[in-house]
Amino acid sequence: MSQMKAVQIGTPGGNFELVERSIPEPARNQVRIKVEACGICHSDVLVKEGYWPGIQYPRVPGHEIAGRIDAVGTDVTNWTPGQRVGVGWHGGHDFTCNACRRGDFINCQNEKITGISHDGGYQEYMITPAEAVAAIPDDLSAAEAAPLLCAGITVYNALRNSGARGGDLVAVQGIGGLGHLGIQYARQMGFRTFAIGRGKDKEALARKLGATHYVDTAAGDPVAELQKAGGAHVILATAPDSKSISALASGLSRNGKLLVVGAGGDPLTVTPIQLIGGRSSIQGWASGIATDSEDTMQFSALSGVRPMIEKYPLEKAVEAYHQMISGRARFRVVLTMGG
Repeated sequence: MSQMKAVQIGTPGGNFELVERSIPEPARNQVRIKVEACGICHSDVLVKEGYWPGIQYPRVPGHEIAGRIDAVGTDVTNWTPGQRVGVGWHGGHDFTCNACRRGDFINCQNEKITGISHDGGYQEYMITPAEAVAAIPDDLSAAEAAPLLCAGITVYNALRNSGARGGDLVAVQGIGGLGHLGIQYARQMGFRTFAIGRGKDKEALARKLGATHYVDTAAGDPVAELQKAGGAHVILATAPDSKSISALASGLSRNGKLLVVGAGGDPLTVTPIQLIGGRSSIQGWASGIATDSEDTMQFSALSGVRPMIEKYPLEKAVEAYHQMISGRARFRVVLTMGG
């Protein structure tokens, strides 16, 4: 078999196109993955609408990829055909820039991004640099692993590097694609976990996911609720609503951190006094590299953290994308290959 199915965007702002392509061959330091599942992330809109500068079209989106090594290029010694692997947002680095020389690969000045710099996972086979590949534990199915390679790593890696310790109050703003995982991770890491959402109807789910408290922003002031509990050591902001995120800054404890992972385009509005008074801080966090993905999946497998997913076959990528972009998905949409 030399042909495969792929879903591509032909031009910026164009429609999804289901096409036949030749199965690509891996070059030096590359591997070919037989894709079993690929999550659909809101960031895929960057490819769909052409918002990311410099994308070469046609382009196959997708950066939450789970499958198996199918072939390896020359000089690849750490991966062999048949291994279960995944690839996330970080699609490779140059090893030579100043950030890479210091081991800070996620901030590589020439970082490759899966599905943007090169074709992603909305296809049956894909090529990726070997350094971008992460091993998937046997306890995770491909469909479960795929969202952990973007949504999962983003919140897990942010929380484990936040400075919070077991017993600290950690609040998760938003109960969506990122937030429903953030609540689970926070609880499994031993934090007093507050979930912040809008509407009484979300409380039962938040508590099922592991929240010890639920703060309904429609019923009262979330800052008052947080301060009543002593203030949050960390507030993990997952919903990309800059106004709502800004309003939470006063809910931090002394030396607290507002940790932003929900990517919105509007500015935050926080006064210097809010930060100075309690020596508070605001930090953004990107996802991570392949080893961070492996840690995320290992922790998930050990602790029982799982994404809530809706599955669609590759041929229904258009329907799946609209389910995600409309906000109707509960909570991650995953394309599966072969039916």
